[in-house]
Amino acid sequence: MEAPLYPDLRPDPSAPRGGQPAFWVGPRHLAGDDGRLYDVVADALAGLGWTSLTIVRGRHEPDEEPEDRQVLRSTVLHISPDALRWAQWGLADEPFHLGGLPIAWQISARAEASSPLAQWSAYFTRDVPGEAVVDFLVALDASNQPASALAGPELVLDSVAAHGWFRDIDQPEAAAMDPTFTSHISLGEVPPLIQDGDLRALSAEDDETRPAGWQAWAEPVLGAPLLWVASFAASVPHDLVAAFAASLSSTAPVLRRVLPEATQERLLRAPAI
Repeated sequence: MEAPLYPDLRPDPSAPRGGQPAFWVGPRHLAGDDGRLYDVVADALAGLGWTSLTIVRGRHEPDEEPEDRQVLRSTVLHISPDALRWAQWGLADEPFHLGGLPIAWQISARAEASSPLAQWSAYFTRDVPGEAVVDFLVALDASNQPASALAGPELVLDSVAAHGWFRDIDQPEAAAMDPTFTSHISLGEVPPLIQDGDLRALSAEDDETRPAGWQAWAEPVLGAPLLWVASFAASVPHDLVAAFAASLSSTAPVLRRVLPEATQERLLRAPAI
C-alpha cells in the first residue's frame, strides 16, 4: 500500500511557489502536473525547434484602459518545422471538457502539409503528468510518418504491463490499470467531438461500430471527480500512445512542489535535496 515517506511534510498548494519545498514523488500517474503543464510542454517544444504563435480574443470597452481589457480566450499554437504536427494550449471561456475537466493541450498531426485538416488529435486535461505529454510529443516529433500506424495496439498494453500495470480481466486485449486501480487505459469508444480524419468516425450511425481509440484517466476515489483525462482519436498511431503510456506508468520518481489534493495520501515522496 502506498503511503507518504514523510507524512508530516505536506506541501501546501496555496503557498507561494518560491517557498514550496521540492519532493521526488511517485507513482507518476498520480503526481499531477505541478501546476506547470504549459511551461513544461512549451519548453520541450521550443527545444525541439517548434515555433509558437499566441492568439488572443477579448473585449475592449470604450474609454477602458488597456490593462483592464477582458481576455476571453488565449490560445498558444506550437507548430513543428515541417508543419505536419502542432500543439495547441488553450483554456477558453467555453472550454471543451473530457470527464468533466477542461482540455489544456490538444495535439494534432496530418499526413501532408497541403492538407487543411488534421488526420488525428489527442487531448490532455490539466494534471496529466507533464513528463508523459512531453514523451508523447518527442515520439511524435521523431516520427517520419506522424499520421501512419506503425504498430498494433498490443504495444500500448505491453508498455504499461512492463511497469507493473494489470490487464483488465474482462478485456485483456484492450484495457489495463495500475496496481491500485486508480488509473486506467482502455481501447474503445471515442468520446464525442474528438477530431479524427477517419471518415468512419464521422459517418458511423449509432448502431454501427465506430473506430476505437485509446482513453486514459485517473480516478483516485471511486465516484469522485477524475484527476485527469487523456483522449486519443482512433487514428492516433499506437506507437505514439505507447510512448505516452510508458511514461505515464513509469516507476521513476518525478520532481514536484505542488501535489494534487486528491492523491497526496497515495503518493510516496522524499525531499529533493
